[in-house]
Amino acid sequence: MPPDRVRARRLQIADQLRAVRLHANLTQEAVSIRAGIALDTYNRIEQGHSSPQLDTLIKVADAIGVPLEDLVRQSDQP
Repeated sequence: MPPDRVRARRLQIADQLRAVRLHANLTQEAVSIRAGIALDTYNRIEQGHSSPQLDTLIKVADAIGVPLEDLVRQSDQP
């Protein structure tokens, strides 16, 4: 189990990922197909249950059509 601060950050990234995907008007299935990853894998990432490898995050960002930093940008909120 990761430390609380890591888990909290993972959930923040998951929330950002979901927001960016919805803004792009894409389904989880569409992103998973475009990224070349399994739908259940993408779902676990977006729910914050899985910690994706950097290569996977790059594929997801490319699939959605946003820079990687849009997915991992630290928010100013606690």
